[in-house]
Amino acid sequence: MLVVPTCDLCDAHKGDTSGAFRVLPPVFAAYGGRSAFAGPVRTVKCFEDNSSVKALLEGPGHGAVLVVDGGGSLRRALVGGNIAAAAARNGWAGVVVDGCVRDVAELAATDLGIRALALMPLPTERRQAGQVDVPVLVQGVAVRPGDWLVADADGIVLLDRAPA
Repeated sequence: MLVVPTCDLCDAHKGDTSGAFRVLPPVFAAYGGRSAFAGPVRTVKCFEDNSSVKALLEGPGHGAVLVVDGGGSLRRALVGGNIAAAAARNGWAGVVVDGCVRDVAELAATDLGIRALALMPLPTERRQAGQVDVPVLVQGVAVRPGDWLVADADGIVLLDRAPA
């Protein structure tokens, strides 16, 4: 998949004040085997419980990017090596986690774009909590199901539709 560079998108949309174009703050580190990725957004809102994340990523991705609003928690990992491997097998383009991930060596070997705040070896408790495909706030930026996310080494941007 051709990924339009985020810098080019920012140049093209720098005057956009409509809210259709958004940039996530530069707080995310790259952990996956894909350095650049893009696709339509699906969302999960959860806090220290990755039940919904696991369920979605173990299903067909159709080139989508899962954005996980983990509330910025640094206490539990919401994605690990097994879940990332399942996501790659199932055709997901990437995962952006407003929280932590684990199994760094496994993530790096996975053909999946992965961005997260930090690493944390502790797994979550699975209480079957979480909301799927709801509007979320990630680091103060609105993210809606159906948005288009583009990530590369320069950053992460969101558009209300696929770039032309």
